[in-house]
Amino acid sequence: MSALRVGVLAYPGCFASEVFGVPDLLTMATHVAGPDRAGYEVSVVSSRRRVAASGGAALTVSPLREVDVLVVPGFELLPGLDVDAKLASLAPEVAAIHSHTAAGHVVVSICVGAFLLAEAGLLKGRRATTSWLFADELARRCPDADVRPERLVVTDKGVTTTAAFSAMYDFALELIRQHSGAGVARATARVALVDDARSSQTPYVDVRLLPQPGNEFSRRVMRWLDQNLAARYDLAALSDTFNVSTRTLLRRFADETGQSPLQYLRSSRVHRARHLLETTDRTVASISAAIGYRDPGTFAVLFAKHTGRRPRDYRAAFRRGAN
Repeated sequence: MSALRVGVLAYPGCFASEVFGVPDLLTMATHVAGPDRAGYEVSVVSSRRRVAASGGAALTVSPLREVDVLVVPGFELLPGLDVDAKLASLAPEVAAIHSHTAAGHVVVSICVGAFLLAEAGLLKGRRATTSWLFADELARRCPDADVRPERLVVTDKGVTTTAAFSAMYDFALELIRQHSGAGVARATARVALVDDARSSQTPYVDVRLLPQPGNEFSRRVMRWLDQNLAARYDLAALSDTFNVSTRTLLRRFADETGQSPLQYLRSSRVHRARHLLETTDRTVASISAAIGYRDPGTFAVLFAKHTGRRPRDYRAAFRRGAN
């Protein structure tokens, strides 16, 4: 088996860590595999002669060349950023991505690098993912894509997309597994202290970090629900609290947030439970009661649906020590 040619596409403003993360793990895999196994020929390529990554870090780049796998890192997607203008400024990179796939080669995006793939027309009719924080925006910009915000890595017809930052290691380990074998992938993960058993980004989602609706009515309802997490959900009583009919409350809340008050309450309860599991020694039954569930089994099912893990498993993975 010959060395796998991997190129990382550097461009102005890309995250430097995402440029070097995959090559570094592949380098480790080469050492783990030993000299008798085919390794990886990795290069940082660009359509530009000079590239400054995020934070102004200067990158040494090589001209674009034919590679087996082209990796597209993400960029800093700050609130208020004109994404259209950003993508327009990266027209040479978008063209390079399109040419690479047109030649029948594999392309991989890291985090919001998926937006460049979408701009190149590669996500139409394909399943894709990106950081959960920007999944809705990707789906809005590319309605023909099937965006899976819970997935860490999605591969569909030669196009791979990954979730945020550290998901580049999940992709790299899968690449190592395919090219060098499962044993080398497992050993590389151990050497690098990388989790090779993750399958979802759901446990990391924090809905409070998502863009909040700007309508005062839904904000007031959310605030009331947050302050009464342990209370029994009573739609009629909630409607009376805000002096509207149940139909009006459901309609206005859905128009402003895209969900029902009960759906929001459940996600808010799970958010509080996550915090308690991470930072206290309270039992699962105690936490369940504190957020309005008398039956810990019902709570456990809801928690697993939202996070992908049972409460005890979540605590084992994310425990930070009691405050």
